[in-house]
Amino acid sequence: MNPENGSINVPEKLLKPYDPQNEEKAIYNIWESSGYFNPEKMISDGYTNKDAKPYTIIMPPPNVTGVLHMGHALMLTVQDILIRYKRMQGFRTLWLPGTDHAAIATQSTVEKKIMKEEKLSRHDLGREEMLKRIEEFAKNSHDTIASQIRIMGSSCDWSREAFTLDEQRTLAVRTAFKAMYEDGLIYRGHRIVNWDPKGQTTISDDEIVHEARKAKMYTFKYSKEFPIAISTTRPETKVGDVAVAVHPSDERYKAYVGKEYDADFCGVKIHIKVIADEAVEKDFGTGALGVTPAHSMVDWEMADRHDLPRPQVINEYAKMMVGDENLMGKKVTEARETIVSWLEDQSLMESEQEIDQNVSTAERTGGIIEPLPKLQWFINVNKPIPNHDNKTLKELMRDAVEKDGIKIVPEYFQKVYTHWIDNLHDWCISRQIWYGHRIPVWYKENEIYCDIEAPKDDAWKQDEDTLDTWFSSGLWTFSTLGWPNQTEDLKIYHPTSVLETGYDILPFWVSRMIMMTKYNLNTIPFETVYFHGLVRDIKGQKMSKSLGNAMDPLDVAQKYGADAGRMALVVGTAPGTDSKVSEEKIKGYKLFANKIWNITRFVLSNTEDVDLSFSLTEQDESIYKAWKEEINKIQEDIDGYALHIASEKIYHYIWDTFASTILEESKPLLSSEDEQIKKSRQKLLYTLLVESITVLHPFMPFVTESIWQLLPHKEKPLLMISKWPSL
Repeated sequence: MNPENGSINVPEKLLKPYDPQNEEKAIYNIWESSGYFNPEKMISDGYTNKDAKPYTIIMPPPNVTGVLHMGHALMLTVQDILIRYKRMQGFRTLWLPGTDHAAIATQSTVEKKIMKEEKLSRHDLGREEMLKRIEEFAKNSHDTIASQIRIMGSSCDWSREAFTLDEQRTLAVRTAFKAMYEDGLIYRGHRIVNWDPKGQTTISDDEIVHEARKAKMYTFKYSKEFPIAISTTRPETKVGDVAVAVHPSDERYKAYVGKEYDADFCGVKIHIKVIADEAVEKDFGTGALGVTPAHSMVDWEMADRHDLPRPQVINEYAKMMVGDENLMGKKVTEARETIVSWLEDQSLMESEQEIDQNVSTAERTGGIIEPLPKLQWFINVNKPIPNHDNKTLKELMRDAVEKDGIKIVPEYFQKVYTHWIDNLHDWCISRQIWYGHRIPVWYKENEIYCDIEAPKDDAWKQDEDTLDTWFSSGLWTFSTLGWPNQTEDLKIYHPTSVLETGYDILPFWVSRMIMMTKYNLNTIPFETVYFHGLVRDIKGQKMSKSLGNAMDPLDVAQKYGADAGRMALVVGTAPGTDSKVSEEKIKGYKLFANKIWNITRFVLSNTEDVDLSFSLTEQDESIYKAWKEEINKIQEDIDGYALHIASEKIYHYIWDTFASTILEESKPLLSSEDEQIKKSRQKLLYTLLVESITVLHPFMPFVTESIWQLLPHKEKPLLMISKWPSL
């Protein structure tokens, strides 16, 4: 750094405490209006080399169902740290923002609002009016979220912003659907799905909330003649049993395997075959499992292996659809009581035991999930694909990590990923809701038509269902860059550099992005996956409105400044681990921002006549060399995704080394009559100030940029586009 020497007065702003409320919005406006969030603008203005290596992050899109929470704030902070760091290192950085239409969540939110305020259902409004209401809600929510992303200091390229339900993403979704349909990977068939009787739709595994409840385990026989007792928490499903499964090595039941029995079970005639299957846990309960293929995913697969019938006994409204007046039409909970009473009356009940059970409920409606056989659209994950060397989607997904080298941070999540793939079933992609990407399939009598555009003939009727949100978000890394068009963005910025997201959606989103990218582009979506954990309160409890411990990142920014919130989220938070955040911790980093402000005032007031071409004394050279070594360590930590350690190191250097030690020992040196000592120390202090705020900038961008704007000697108009200190 060799700017011209000059003389300054300390800016008046520095005479008052640092005020994040006034500074942060103004600073963000300067950044955004500069256009430098856009990598091409950086190149055209000469701040990035056009041949520089690209560094890309595609923002995991927040759902347009409300406002950002502290988990989002952590995600945005980590990504912004990485992007700012790489931008300062001269990379061609692109951070592309976007939002997710989150079909079920958004429609459910709007439906509840309309029902509460107008006492109307979606069917009362009709599809067109309902979609209009949802789109209006989504637009308003999007605007709120975009504003919040800015408040967090996110230096993303707003000119490329995407939405999972916009025109370009619709083209991508339909293109991918058609290709997979023509390859025989997408099919329509009857299979077991997670059915939400309250929301009247299928839902994915990630939309299920497992609630810990007390339940009763009943052990009984179907009839006095039946030789084996079974255990279940759901006696009402047993009217749909077609077999009893035992483990092949279980000596207790070997004599019965292959035998068949008829029984009149609570007024329903059932036919039971005893089968041997490896999936049975012989040490659980009686070691015998009543097989109900139509109402259990495990049992459905068992029926495949043993060619068993699949009678459905519970309907879409969670009511019984078999039996006499004692059962028919009753809700499953009532039917359970009826059957338990019948078993006791018939002296078939052997025991009742209270147990703890995780009950599957729908996240958005609270309805208890019923596994039901439904005619739905699925993706076949086990079918060989000719243009992919006859590999299946499961094999392509495994190759992405084992052969193509996707790095997962922390590494132990690779086992979670592999385990999920090993147990992956065909993916149900259809949803019985109105909001979302409508399935691009049309019907006319017995004909089926699948294409990107609708057929010209009005006689064709489009499928009523929409696609699982994860289908469109599975295309996110490349649809945001213009695919299926072969754009320059796609050529330059894909595969992306890093995906930073919460570990809780590894199976649902991360895995599906790998699946869709490997299939559609025959490449990986990202080079590295960085997982952050959950943000918890000071007691380690999950933040929630019901517990009254939820923090709003906007309130934090308003009260303490976004910088303070960012540091509180990152310091002490290793990848993949849950973090504890308290108001006290955040307050501490507000004090830190003010500390840097005060350091700046001291340095600038004592370096008015600094000569940056002056040679440092041996003592000052030693101090500066130690600082360079510290930068090197910080750089290694960031490169290794140890942001929690890097942030702590820069914090302690500024507070303990720079402020408490170097500044204190500088006071007599700055008034020294020895010109060599004084001028050397002035240069050292000014240089340490400039470089320490540069290194801190990715973590606390607002206060550092505010200080940069007050510096008399700076190479670049913005700290955001300045170079990372050379080692």
